[in-house]
Amino acid sequence: MATASGALRTVTATQYVQPLRSGGSVPGIVEADDLGTYVVKFTGSAQGRKALVAEVIVGELARRLGLRVPELVLVRFDPDVARNEPHEEVQDLLHASAGLNLGMDYLPGAVDFTPGTLDVTPSEAAAILWLDAFTANVDRTTHSPNLVTWPPAGHHRPRLWLIDHGAALVFHHRWHTAADAVGKAYDVRHHALGHGRSELAAADAAFGPLVTERLLREVVSAVPDAWLTGEPGFASTQEVRDAYVAHLTARARDSARWLPPATP
Repeated sequence: MATASGALRTVTATQYVQPLRSGGSVPGIVEADDLGTYVVKFTGSAQGRKALVAEVIVGELARRLGLRVPELVLVRFDPDVARNEPHEEVQDLLHASAGLNLGMDYLPGAVDFTPGTLDVTPSEAAAILWLDAFTANVDRTTHSPNLVTWPPAGHHRPRLWLIDHGAALVFHHRWHTAADAVGKAYDVRHHALGHGRSELAAADAAFGPLVTERLLREVVSAVPDAWLTGEPGFASTQEVRDAYVAHLTARARDSARWLPPATP
């Protein structure tokens, strides 16, 4: 898991197992030198490095708030380990992704969450809904919940796990208008766990005080410099980190403006 300082472990890919074509980014299953297996999201994908920045910040924030997120690691990737991959488009993606990429611990037998596959209490639903509202995650819908249940039924009681946060932190795609988004209300109408609205006030009371500037600096520090360099309007990667912290700190203090109401 991430260290106390916020750093993620770094592993080296030793074998490219297969691509996953369920999403537009075409992540891949990769084995690494720590004997672990990871779902890797690549810097060369169409979503680009900002999707990986969002994955790290939101995933590590969720973990520190007590939500279940598979371990995130940085993956050193040499395209030569996938030299036998037959698909030209996938090869192009892999060759564009040499260097550091993001891996998520592979959960064997995990099942995509759909209503009815697991009884999610209103309090657990509210915790996830609060996180998504805070981070402006637009991709936790009934059609694309980005939630899985694991372990498989019959082993231990399945639990809900959060995956795929690359669509969160939408403000960082337009830094010049980010200040206007600090208090932007969250649209909950199509959220996969909308029944958690009834417990949102309790989730806000529990989580709001935990999201301090210190905690945010810790999770933002887990993002590699390489994914923050060259950001227009910023003189250094530290300035970019400070901008993430400032925006999220301000949003945490302004939940009355963006938190969805308890009832429709």
